[in-house]
Amino acid sequence: MHHHHHGQTDPQAASSPRIRVARCRCDVITSNNRPCLLRAPSPRVLQLAHSRLRARSGSFTTAASPDRLTDATAPDSTLCTPARPTAQHHNVFTPQVLSWEEVEIGEPNEGEIRIKNKAIGVNYVDIYYRTGLHRAPLPFIPGKEAVGIVSAVGPGVTSFKVGDVVGYADNPMGSYAEEQIIPASVAIPIPPAIDDKTAASVLLKGMTAYVLVRQAFKVQRGHTVLVHAAAGGVGSLLCQWANTLGATVIGTVSTEEKAAQATQDGCQHVIVYTKEDFVTRVAEITSGEGVHVVYDAVGKDTFQGSLACLMPRGCMISYGQSSGSRPDPVRLSDLAPKSLILGRPGLMHYTTNRDELLQAASEVFDGITAGVLQVHANHVYLLSEAARAHKDLEARRTSGSIVLVPDSQSL
Repeated sequence: MHHHHHGQTDPQAASSPRIRVARCRCDVITSNNRPCLLRAPSPRVLQLAHSRLRARSGSFTTAASPDRLTDATAPDSTLCTPARPTAQHHNVFTPQVLSWEEVEIGEPNEGEIRIKNKAIGVNYVDIYYRTGLHRAPLPFIPGKEAVGIVSAVGPGVTSFKVGDVVGYADNPMGSYAEEQIIPASVAIPIPPAIDDKTAASVLLKGMTAYVLVRQAFKVQRGHTVLVHAAAGGVGSLLCQWANTLGATVIGTVSTEEKAAQATQDGCQHVIVYTKEDFVTRVAEITSGEGVHVVYDAVGKDTFQGSLACLMPRGCMISYGQSSGSRPDPVRLSDLAPKSLILGRPGLMHYTTNRDELLQAASEVFDGITAGVLQVHANHVYLLSEAARAHKDLEARRTSGSIVLVPDSQSL
């Protein structure tokens, strides 16, 4: 398959509506003709998807049916080096199931627009789909966040025109693509003051942070807040936002380097939980009072400790499970001793109509332009390297946000 780099255009491009995507599929990269993964369905690496996917141009897809899933904690030895330019995604359980392929992209239908993506946000939820923690029919194109330029407008769309800069977050899945089609109703106009990479790294995470500190639990001046993974994409924004609202912010991180980042983001107290027990430290910091709210996207590794950190009538807000979630650890009897409240909010239910969506987006944009939200777009990868981005995120080598840029443009 031919790759055009750095803006070279294909003379055929105008007539041929083909784009490249990173797609999750079953075909697994092999080493010495041995599949890298147990029970790998076939040794084929790259399969050009000539299926008329009304989808995306260059994109990544994932495969591997759920019955093929091995343990998500499979050691790195299950990874091998790809022989060809395929994304070596962990096989649906290693980034290697991401393959780089061409698909056809159609025209937008009624109420839809087509976007030529300039920057694509990577989120931990993409890994949940790739590993099968969240299910999606295979093969599929991951990705729930992107910013690009409107390249076509379907019938009945009046709010956007070709050339507009727009972004979207959450659904529809499929942003690991050079182009994609989305409903105009989910498109968010990006203010000129905010560049593509910043917008793509903050839309989903920023609106999620808005929901967490302003909606699901309303952080107020005088509150004490505990944020796990305080240097992560959402964690960083939660710390900044809660700090701006006048809360005392306690953050947990895994390394000293991430501790420095959390401090910069407004954590008055940072706990390196790999070196000290966070429950003990929170009790010391709060003089035994506990915190009003815990924001926890780690899951089973921190869950009981998070409950222990709460004051009576405190609120546990779970918004992810990077350490795994099976079986879900919640017993109602765990909440009773302190009359705790447990919530599991998701952005989708707080952006059920266009007004809510644009309100959430404008709160994020206002925070950025006012300088109270600093977006750390720390990591930029080519779209064809989506697998490497996943690998780095899972290995905790990243902090802040990760953005993919289509190979046809320069980093």
